[in-house]
Amino acid sequence: MKIEIWSDFVCPFCYIGKRRLEAALEQFPHRDEVQLEFKSFELDPDAPLKSTQSIHEMLAAKYGMTIEKAKEMNAGVGEQAASVGLTFNFDNMKPTNTFDAHRLAHYAKKHGKANKITENLLHAYFTDGKDVSDKETLVALAEGVGLEADAVLAVLNDEQAYADDVRDDEKTASQIGVRGVPFFVLNGKYAVSGAQASETFLGALEKVWEEEQNTID
Repeated sequence: MKIEIWSDFVCPFCYIGKRRLEAALEQFPHRDEVQLEFKSFELDPDAPLKSTQSIHEMLAAKYGMTIEKAKEMNAGVGEQAASVGLTFNFDNMKPTNTFDAHRLAHYAKKHGKANKITENLLHAYFTDGKDVSDKETLVALAEGVGLEADAVLAVLNDEQAYADDVRDDEKTASQIGVRGVPFFVLNGKYAVSGAQASETFLGALEKVWEEEQNTID
């Protein structure tokens, strides 16, 4: 079974949804036959590399609310993250553009490291407060999953490298009606939108597995 996952590295529910899917897979008897494939999606393709706003200020401006209300909302998201074993440090998060991070992920995919780099990028942004558009940071994260630093830097310095791969993922997302992430597609035909409960993911896994077995029979 193949699960395609559209997500962004600065999307809190993408990280939470990833953990909930992983929890469901732990309970799924056929988990060893499930392949995860992460797809690129930018929440804000026009986001600047450097922002003068904190994550709280950005949220307040986006939804027309007070800073206090934004902090309250982020605290709620942080509680959801904590419930699946994640630590979100909102005060240290560095809002940025994720296009280069997505290009790196596609390079990592070519070398069989896509899942590892995805986890590391999410952890770097949400927990460690790293700037995931910074080239030195991206190279260090890539080295952490076994990629060669000079090769990674060459990719990052070439603005066209893997750019089409990112755009192709986003084009496909648009074609299938993805409006927000995370968005999961099981075997190309069954969709789960959002960071659903692990039970929802498990039900979807079981449903698709049963349908596929019936088709084979």
